[in-house]
Amino acid sequence: MRWISGVAGALVLVAVLSSIVRTLVVPRGLYSILVYRLWWALRRVLRLAAPSGRYEDIDRAQTWLAPLILMGMLAIWLGGALVGYGLILYSVSTLSWSNAFREAGSSLFTLGFASGMRLRLSVLDFVAAATGPVLIALQIAYLPTLYAAYNRRELEVTLLQSRAGEPAWGPEILARQWLVETETALPELYRAWERLAADIGESHSTYPVLISFRSPGPYRNWLVGMLAVMDAAAMQLSLAPRAAPPEARLVLRAGFTALRDIARSLRFPFEADPAPDAPIHLTFTEFDAAVAMLEATGFTAERTAREAWPHFQGWRVNYEAIAYELCRRCDAVPALWSGPRDFDCPQIPPRRPVDRRPATG
Repeated sequence: MRWISGVAGALVLVAVLSSIVRTLVVPRGLYSILVYRLWWALRRVLRLAAPSGRYEDIDRAQTWLAPLILMGMLAIWLGGALVGYGLILYSVSTLSWSNAFREAGSSLFTLGFASGMRLRLSVLDFVAAATGPVLIALQIAYLPTLYAAYNRRELEVTLLQSRAGEPAWGPEILARQWLVETETALPELYRAWERLAADIGESHSTYPVLISFRSPGPYRNWLVGMLAVMDAAAMQLSLAPRAAPPEARLVLRAGFTALRDIARSLRFPFEADPAPDAPIHLTFTEFDAAVAMLEATGFTAERTAREAWPHFQGWRVNYEAIAYELCRRCDAVPALWSGPRDFDCPQIPPRRPVDRRPATG
C-alpha cells in the first residue's frame, strides 16, 4: 500500500510540475490539459449566474472567468503538490495518513511546525519547502506579463471604437471613414492592427488565459475588433483593388496567421490551406446589403457586389471558421458577421452617433 502511494505521489508531482512549466516557464504555446479543463468548468459554472441568457448578464458573469482561472491554477498546483508530497512522505515513513499530509503542508507552505526528524523525511521537507515559494513567485511574476499584454491589446481596441462603433463591424469601419472623409487614415489603422495581430498571436498562444480577459466595456472585444479590421481590409481589396492600400493585404495576412497560432495552441482543428472558393458562413445577401450601405456613404467601388464577392470570399475563407469558433468559446459580444454563440441572443449592430451640426441662418 505504501509503495503504491509513493508511485501515485510521484505521478501527481510530475503532472503538477509539467503543468507549471508548460504554463509559466516555457515561452511557447504548450497545451496544458489542467488549465483547459479548469477554463471549461469555470465557464460553465459562470453561465449559471446568467440564467436570463441576455448577453449583458453573460458578459457580467464571464468577467470573473480569467481571475478565477488564475486563482484556480494556483490552488490546483498547490493542492496537487500537497497531495504528491503527502503520498510520498507516507510511502517512505511510518507516519499515518494525517501526519504525512500535515508534514507535507507544513513544509510546502514553509510553516515548519511539523517534522519527522529523520534524514530522508528532511530531504523531502526541504524539496517541498522550495516548491511552494517558487510556485507562488512564478505566479506573481506571471501577472505583470499578462496585464502588460492586456493593456497593449485594449489600447488599440479602445481606439477602434471611434472608427468602428460598438460592437465593431468591418463595413462600419469603411463607412465611417468615407462619411467624415478620413479614408486616408486607413493605412495607419491597418499598420497598427498588423502589429497588434502579431503581438496577439504571440502572447495569446503562449498565455491562452489572455483569451478570457474581457474588455472594460461589454460591447468591446479584441477578437470582434480584429475580425472587423480584417473584414474592412477584405472588403476594400475586393471592391476597390486599385485604390486599396498595400497595408490591407498585410493586416489580413498577420490577422489570420495570429488566429491560426491561437487555434494550434488550443488544439482545435482548422483548414490550414483552404481553397479560395470554399464555402463560408457569411451569405452574399449580407455582403450585398453591406456594400449598398457602404456606397451610400460615398465609397467609390471599382467592382459590383457580385463581381467583388468571389474575391471577398477568397479572403474571408482564411479566417472565418477560426474567428467564429474563438468568438463562441470566449462568449464575445454577438456583433454582426461574428458567427453564432452558445447563448440565444440576436446579433447587435454598431451604434452610430447622431450627426449633429449647428443650425444655419
